[in-house]
Amino acid sequence: MTSKPLPRLTPTGTCWCGCAKPVGAGSFFAPGHDKVAEAALLAVEYGSSVAQLLHGHGYGPGHSVSARAVSEGVWRKCPSCTYTGAPASIANHLKKSHPSVAEQAESER
Repeated sequence: MTSKPLPRLTPTGTCWCGCAKPVGAGSFFAPGHDKVAEAALLAVEYGSSVAQLLHGHGYGPGHSVSARAVSEGVWRKCPSCTYTGAPASIANHLKKSHPSVAEQAESER
């Protein structure tokens, strides 16, 4: 998880991307608008460059953000290759790329 405390956010009933569309209870964004907001933030703060974003937070060659996500326990490493991702991504990756490993994991549950 993140080492800094994050504030508790409360949905307001209006999309947080800035479009002012009403959203359902418990939602921060209209469908797909989280990616709109993410792209806008990346554009205004980092010139639309993911490399600048990573560098701005101290990541890059020699200091992997993916490795940190794994070490913090928010991502996992595939047991059969070097792929890393969120737990749901690992499950999908195993089914697609390592079906025998995925079947074995299912049978052990």
